[in-house]
Amino acid sequence: MKPADLRAIGPGFSDLSFGSQAVFRAALHALSYPGRPVDLPHDAQVPAHGHAAAAALLLALLDPDCKLWLSPSLAGTDAAAWLRFHCGCVVVEEPAQAQFAWVAASDDIPSLASFAQGSDTYPDRSTTCVIEVSGLAESAVASGEAGWRLQGPGIREQVLLRVEGRAPSTAATLVAQRTLNHAAFPRGVDLFLATARQIVGLPRTTRIELEA
Repeated sequence: MKPADLRAIGPGFSDLSFGSQAVFRAALHALSYPGRPVDLPHDAQVPAHGHAAAAALLLALLDPDCKLWLSPSLAGTDAAAWLRFHCGCVVVEEPAQAQFAWVAASDDIPSLASFAQGSDTYPDRSTTCVIEVSGLAESAVASGEAGWRLQGPGIREQVLLRVEGRAPSTAATLVAQRTLNHAAFPRGVDLFLATARQIVGLPRTTRIELEA
């Protein structure tokens, strides 16, 4: 990386330990309560490309042993350089090679089957995928209200998650893929949805149906 490129990279967390732990706790909270939007405050100077919450989440989760896949509009941008510089991670070209993936709001979501699924013996060797959306809201399931109906561990009965910024056809495809993903347990891909300021965790144990 050239010196000029380094000068263009913004700083990460002002306190690496405190900042990483705070974001990591938020991520655990999101996975413990699927479908619940969780605020992700941080003081990192995130890259110009990509949602801030997605960048801060990956900043906390990645390390030099991690391989990261970036969707086309993020690959080769300051987002890739920022994460490589601060985390030491390796950016890979194939989704199946990645432990983490970041899908920009403007990009199509790859098939979940294209990511690493792990194995029955090593289910942790799967991809955690961070998908950008424009808005998230949780509510109790009400008759006639559209959204993603969630059930599973960490959810009392069921919740309705309203997701903005993805086409209905894209949501339907993703939910259908999640059904297959859920059936393969303990193998499967874990998801985070990310806006500019919030994340929602959707672990592989969460069942999702679309409420039209």
